[in-house]
Amino acid sequence: MDSIVVKGGRELNGKIHIAGAKNAALALMPATLLSEEPLTLTNAPRLSDIKTMTELLESLGSEISSLQDGKVQVMSTHGRINTTADYDIVRKMRASNLVLGPLLAREGNAIVSLPGGCAIGARPMDIHTDGLEKMGASIELNDGYLHAKAAGGRLKGAVIDFPFASVGATENIMMAATLAKGTTVISNAAREPEIVDLATCLRAMGAQIDGDGTSRIEIQGVDRLGGATHPVVTDRIELGTYMLAPVFTGGEIECIGGRMHLVENFAAKLDAAGIDVSETKDGLKVKRRGDRPRAVNVKTEPFPGFPTDLQAQMMAMLCFAEGTSVLEETIFENRFMHAPELVRMGAKIDVSGNTATVTGVDKMKGAPVMATDLRASVSLILAGLASEGETIVNRVYHLDRGYEHVEEKLSAVGAQIERISSK
Repeated sequence: MDSIVVKGGRELNGKIHIAGAKNAALALMPATLLSEEPLTLTNAPRLSDIKTMTELLESLGSEISSLQDGKVQVMSTHGRINTTADYDIVRKMRASNLVLGPLLAREGNAIVSLPGGCAIGARPMDIHTDGLEKMGASIELNDGYLHAKAAGGRLKGAVIDFPFASVGATENIMMAATLAKGTTVISNAAREPEIVDLATCLRAMGAQIDGDGTSRIEIQGVDRLGGATHPVVTDRIELGTYMLAPVFTGGEIECIGGRMHLVENFAAKLDAAGIDVSETKDGLKVKRRGDRPRAVNVKTEPFPGFPTDLQAQMMAMLCFAEGTSVLEETIFENRFMHAPELVRMGAKIDVSGNTATVTGVDKMKGAPVMATDLRASVSLILAGLASEGETIVNRVYHLDRGYEHVEEKLSAVGAQIERISSK
């Protein structure tokens, strides 16, 4: 099992190229199930989760070619396809549930295992299945599998009002509705850039979608979709992560491909903490104004609020800030597992329920720490950049699900970091 070793104290300067968004690509790839014509994704991230989704789609009958070192994914799903998404693949990744809507839309039936992924709290499928049932599907849970069938072999349009703005459910219903008979309206829809990216791709394939980026999305079903070539949107979570790097170390980093509209709320918090963020023709440039950042309070919220996927990284930064910060996690109920690992390095963090109080310290010391989930992994690496001595982050297989070549990107701007593979 691999580990990442970080030696702190090195200032970072230079440019980091931000990859295409993992969460966008994982929703875009299942869209190939909606058409018999090729779907090509450019600017695709090179991650283990992409390999898992590739494995799942190929098991369903898709043909996928990875070109340009994985940055281009060419997918084709023609002819008869398998409608069973097996547990052995689905258990590896939460986003595997995004094949449910497309399979139902195309074939009228699907058998999909309940998904796995990071252990950061319950993320039930009820909101997905309730929406599909309103579109005429009958769904039963048997032996850990969702058995779904569309009445008459085709889904029908419906008005669906989500109890909360679920990204995954919005994506699943949106894809299902593209081939449904009639009009589907999603109220309280998620507004994330990944939703807009998926809608843009589906429109290029011939779908009729309006309202993406707002809380009300309307989809007029069509009889068939065609092929398309679509560039995956920049990963706003990787962008936010690397925007924080020079805050820990000093120096200045330009995040190539970054755009302010992707991280507006996050950038506002950085400004309040004493960090300059400026837009350039190629991306976003970041540097801290003083020797240490200032304390700020953070509350995670659905987009356009502060992203839950940047909470762990922000907590790591606030461990070094002047003053006391309060972080409130409102999206997932078990997402402070990185806090005890940061405490091992000298941080002062008090967790009570969904709130963490962080009192900044002058310095922290490297230590062996354990990655508990994807975003926790990178937060520990960031903390290691600013800590005295050596930090060893174990169980970094989580990291590879969401960040491509972390050690290479950070080394290129001056970090002392390496990956060690255990035999």
